[in-house]
Amino acid sequence: MLWRGRSELPREVGILAVVAFVVALGFGIVAPAIPLFARSFGVGTTAVGLAVSAFAFFRFVSAFGGGSLVERFGERTVLSAGLVVVAVTTGLAGLASDFPLFLVLRAAGGVGSAMFTVAALSLLLRVAPPSHRGRAAATWQGGFILGGIAGPAAGGLLAELSPRLPFFLYAGFLLLAGSVAMVLLRPSATRREQAARTSSGAEPEAVPLGTALRSRVYLAALVANLGVGWVLFGVRNSLVPLYVTEELGRTVAWAGAGLLAGSVAQALGLLRSGALADTWGRRPALVLGASLATASTAALVAPPALWVFLLSMAVFGLGASFLASVPAALVADVSPARGGRVVAVFQMSADLGAIVGPLAAGWLTDVASYQVAFAVTTGVLAAGLLAALALPRAGRPAAGG
Repeated sequence: MLWRGRSELPREVGILAVVAFVVALGFGIVAPAIPLFARSFGVGTTAVGLAVSAFAFFRFVSAFGGGSLVERFGERTVLSAGLVVVAVTTGLAGLASDFPLFLVLRAAGGVGSAMFTVAALSLLLRVAPPSHRGRAAATWQGGFILGGIAGPAAGGLLAELSPRLPFFLYAGFLLLAGSVAMVLLRPSATRREQAARTSSGAEPEAVPLGTALRSRVYLAALVANLGVGWVLFGVRNSLVPLYVTEELGRTVAWAGAGLLAGSVAQALGLLRSGALADTWGRRPALVLGASLATASTAALVAPPALWVFLLSMAVFGLGASFLASVPAALVADVSPARGGRVVAVFQMSADLGAIVGPLAAGWLTDVASYQVAFAVTTGVLAAGLLAALALPRAGRPAAGG
């Protein structure tokens, strides 16, 4: 697949995008069934929330260890092993006979998810040439977005038949994705490792995490990714449905329409955001994305109106298309060699936002209002905008970002 006459993206990028689609499709299928299945054990709402958050929490705390495994055993091995761990724990969770066992298996699945995500992103950023890193990240994110759009609808229907069925189907999808990774990534990995060698014949050395943390470029990527996790994986899913039903006085179907508008806008934006990051430059692309995202949540601080909500979701989707691709390209610019821990901390920043965001926004809503919660969320995204503005005005991305 050619990109405007330039060299084609490495085949690993397409393979990883397919794997991402399969994983996101399966996760979307199982997501609606998790609270229903947890409820079947006779537990309360708090315990149901714990079943949802346990996966995210253990994914967060184990990501750094996953990065160390990548540096020791390589991306392909850790990626496949992580998918197998999630597949086995998910399948067993569907067979669980009591809530404590179900909770333990969900937590173990989070560990496998961290292994997969860190390994896949590390491989993606290592094999993509500097001139195509933005497009590679956008392609990878596109797989997740498309799978995430398609999965929940099927998951809701399957959960109506049996709350256990989606778990078994998700496990099957994960085993399929792991098999694809093991088979198709094997012949190309060696070729790309050779291609990544420097002119002196030596493979580029991994950048130590401490060195990366002293880089304004890496810090900007972390702050931007924190905002992505805070809103895209946290506040948007937890607060938006309640805002629509309680503040706007509309049905939950309108919340779904807003989320769908955001997902579609993000999918469309990904068609161009990666290319702009590679040709226009990382800094202006990140400034644009952060500006759109910040403005979209700032609009929700105003008095509630349905059209403002729908427009906000669509504008945020466009901004998120840049925030989902440009920060990852910045990480690869900082550490082009195999750097599992550098990638792990980058992924942890999004996971931290996804964990803290819903809790902080929910608390602010309880003690103050939805508008205050959205104002604080706007502040988190504005921090990413300031970090983007502080980036050095570098030359073309192909020269190193």
